[in-house]
Parts: sequence; C-alpha cells; structure tokens
Amino acid sequence: MRPSIGLALLLLSALHGGPRQEPPPVASVAFPPPFEAWLADVRKEALARGIRPEIVEMALDDVQPVARILERDRSQVEFELDLDAYLTRRITRETVRTATRMRTQHRALLARVGKVYGVQPRFIVAIWGLESNFGRFAGVRPTIPTLATLAYDTRRGTLFRRELFNALEILDRGEIEIGGLKGSWAGALGQPQFMPSSYLKFAQDFDGDGKRDIWTSQADVFASIAFFLKQHGWTDGQLWGREVRVPEGARERLDALPRRTEGCRAARLLTEPRPLADWRELGLKTAAGAPLPSGTFGAAFFSAGSRHYLAYRNYEALLGYNCAHSYALSIALLADRLR
Repeated sequence: MRPSIGLALLLLSALHGGPRQEPPPVASVAFPPPFEAWLADVRKEALARGIRPEIVEMALDDVQPVARILERDRSQVEFELDLDAYLTRRITRETVRTATRMRTQHRALLARVGKVYGVQPRFIVAIWGLESNFGRFAGVRPTIPTLATLAYDTRRGTLFRRELFNALEILDRGEIEIGGLKGSWAGALGQPQFMPSSYLKFAQDFDGDGKRDIWTSQADVFASIAFFLKQHGWTDGQLWGREVRVPEGARERLDALPRRTEGCRAARLLTEPRPLADWRELGLKTAAGAPLPSGTFGAAFFSAGSRHYLAYRNYEALLGYNCAHSYALSIALLADRLR
C-alpha cells in the first residue's frame, strides 16, 4: 500500500531533520455520483415536489446524458464572436426582408397583441425571427434528456436541475404531452425559446383554447414574447436606446464611471441610469453627430466592441430575454430596420 500524502510529508520532514508539523490539509475533489445514482435522487426529489409518480416514471425512464449537449453548451456564439461578426451573421438582408414580410402577414394579430400588452410589434417580430427563424424552428431535441444532461454536469448543474423540475411540472400540469416537449440543445422551448421556468411564468394562452402552446399557436407565441417583455419593464412608445459618439477626451471620464454590481454579466457592464442632460454635458452625441435629444428619463452607458450606446429601460428588458449585449443589440437593430 502506498503511503498517504500526509504520511509522506511527515517522513520527508523527519529525514531532513526538520520540525515535525501537522501536514496541510489535502483539498478534496468533488466528483459527481454515477448518473444512475444521480437520476435516482432526481426521481426522489421530483416525487417530494408533488410530481405525479406516473409522470416521473414516463419522463425519466431510460434517460441518459447526451455528450453533444455539453459540446454545444461550451461554444455559445454570443460569447465567442465579436459584436460586428455576430451582427453580420444575425441581421442579413434576407433576415430583414423576411421580417418585413412576416410583419405584414401577421399585421392584424400583432396589432391585437401589441395593444393588449403594450409592446411594439416590430420588437415581437424581431425576437420571434431571431429565436425561431420566423417560426421554422420550435426545437427538435427532447427536453428532458437535454436538461438532465446539463443538470448532471457540474458546471451549471444547480441551474439546470431547477429547470428539469420545471419541465416535469409542465408535463404534470398537462400543458403538453412528453412527445411534444422539445426544444433547443439548452432546453429552451418552442418558438419563443423559453426555458421551462419562463414558460411557467410568462407563456400565454392568447387564442383561448386552454393551452399555452408556444410551439404551434402563432397567437400564443406572439403574446408570450410580449408578456415576457412587459413583465421585465417594457414601456410602450419608448425607444430601446441609441448608438452614440464619444468625443476625444471623454472616454477616460466615461470609463471611470461606476458600473453596476448586480445583475447578469452584461447588465454589470452598464452604468447607472443618468438623465440625458448629464450625457450631453460629457459631450456624447448621436451616431449621426447631432446633439442628444432632451428628456428626463434615464439612460445607461455601455460599450460593446468599438461601439458605444445609451440604453433605456426597454433595452434592459431585452437583456432579460438573453443577457448578452450582442443578442440584445441584434434584436434592437433588427426592430429598428422594421420601423
């Protein structure tokens, strides 16, 4: 039998005539339990949460981790591409043409949804278009194995374990049959690409058929997107923000402004909101070089790549949908093209 690390250190100390000291504690390495043992614990907790036994058995029977899911989780383009490359990929001429056509095609429904929830239809179309390729993609991967894989992974296991239980709750409520519970590689559901927790909070039954069908009902899809934004502080009739010019000599003062200490990673790159008059005093101008408009509402400053922006409250609602500036800007800029 090989001596332990602690015993080896004591022997080495004695051989060299040094003082006998207690060895430093050896850091323990946490390894996840075997998947089957982990899954058994998930089953137990699901039952304790009140999920019906037949749902637990049906959903978790023969579930195995999927290696491809973890590969995708570590290569998200929102964090790998620079801003210009990301926007070029996302907002193509074809995307703008399709968005324009779809806004016209669904004009009446979008107008009703926009009036009920107080969200401009062009932003609903932009999110719908970039999340689902205008309804062509509602998710093809079975959600339960996807979430089980991500929950078993130690990197963000706690987050996805919660989402796994939320997905089981969706099945338990009878919102959808398990064969239809499909989504993306990250477990996002339907055309709005809601995580299960967002589905439970924000999905809407706008067509009145008793189901919150974000997979095939266009009315439910549009209403769910609009309700999500409204619940995250969207203000109808207000802009999302604007690109600005930063004059020579002002960049150091802007960089010195404190950033937020709470929120997701992208939110922590924002300054606290300040009146537009404050930003005018610092010399900021519109992207076209004109003076900033007057107004008493606040705007936060941030930089993304080589570009600079003032963000209003509606922009922060877009970050609530996906907390990456590349994502939120792609939605905002596509919506601007539909104005």
